[in-house]
Amino acid sequence: MTETRALAAPRPLLLADGRDAALAWTLDPGMRHLNHGSFGAVPRVAQERQSALRDEMERAPVAWFPQLPGRIAVARSAIADHLRVRARDLALVPNASAGASVVYAALSARPGGDIVVTDHGYGAVTMGAERLARRWGGRVRTAHVPLDADARQACTAVMSEVDERVALIVLDQITSATARLMPVDQVGEEAARHGIPLLVDGAHAPGLLPAPLEGLVCDAWVGNLHKWGCAPRGTAALVARGPLREELHPLIDSWSAAEPFPDRFDQQGTIDATGCLAAPAALDFVARTWGWDTARTYMDELARYGAQVVTAAFRASGGPAEPVDVGMPVPGMRLVRLPDGLGTTRIEADVLRDRATEELGVEAAFTSFGGTGYLRLSAHVYNTPDDYEYFADACVPVVEKWAQEARSRR
Repeated sequence: MTETRALAAPRPLLLADGRDAALAWTLDPGMRHLNHGSFGAVPRVAQERQSALRDEMERAPVAWFPQLPGRIAVARSAIADHLRVRARDLALVPNASAGASVVYAALSARPGGDIVVTDHGYGAVTMGAERLARRWGGRVRTAHVPLDADARQACTAVMSEVDERVALIVLDQITSATARLMPVDQVGEEAARHGIPLLVDGAHAPGLLPAPLEGLVCDAWVGNLHKWGCAPRGTAALVARGPLREELHPLIDSWSAAEPFPDRFDQQGTIDATGCLAAPAALDFVARTWGWDTARTYMDELARYGAQVVTAAFRASGGPAEPVDVGMPVPGMRLVRLPDGLGTTRIEADVLRDRATEELGVEAAFTSFGGTGYLRLSAHVYNTPDDYEYFADACVPVVEKWAQEARSRR
């Protein structure tokens, strides 16, 4: 729904000793960090934990690697508690895309089988689906889900692509480019009724949603812990609770290959698994300092406020006037429409991202959907209202100038 009521700036969260929350991170204070949703940010306590683990690994690698599977199993249990799932249903993988690749490799061959995705899908995961469809001799069908579609409309759009040739549905729980929820619960029920496997890409869900798998029927779910969970990068969860789980194998075969799921994922050669072991330190830090419910509430209120002040700044400068109507808004992220001529393709949006970093000193996400460019604002506990007010005051006029230059070249 369109947000029109003026919002007061939320009170910034502080550390237990009263200092700014950002001091618990090592982010460059000379930059404005408005894009937590892309690569996350690791708090000092988790960085220090990972560094200590790496030191331990390097002091005695022959002692480290044989006992590593047991330590990963302990970390898995802690992560499962955070996600509110059973530890025996959760395996650790490098990222959500790797988890999707594991699922693609596990599915039985379906000659001529098609795969349904949406036009909001994450590019790398969709590319994996396209490769699988080519192996099957089928094709990928892209369901168009309007940005303002509600849950029922979105479910109808996805299921309208389903017929007897469809062998898999791949659906984002939270979309990356468009910062909206998808009705994975409704699609999951429909997919099960049709006997079609469902892979849920929950890359953004851990940390943003308190229990992302509660009530969800799907064959596999993947979620990144390095985004809103603030874990070291290279840490993600793959959850499987149905028959497919026994067919899931890590991308690297190692000495645990004969073990059942998920134990066989706990040993994958000589990879650096310190990020997985340090992930609980990041999750526990937020829980201990503010509590995840408080953190989520703050992130959502701040993202809403940020979208309001930036939209107002564009309106005042002659740019887009109305808030973006997202049918199923996601907590912690909001879209702001860019002036005409900017970010009309993914490549153009990426250029804006790089230019904003270099020329404006702002790390921000610029995205594209349906030929329209957007600024995707993210908020985490270290952000404050001043971050978004700065963008509105100092950056919006420059972005408007970029738009005028772009239009003049067309």
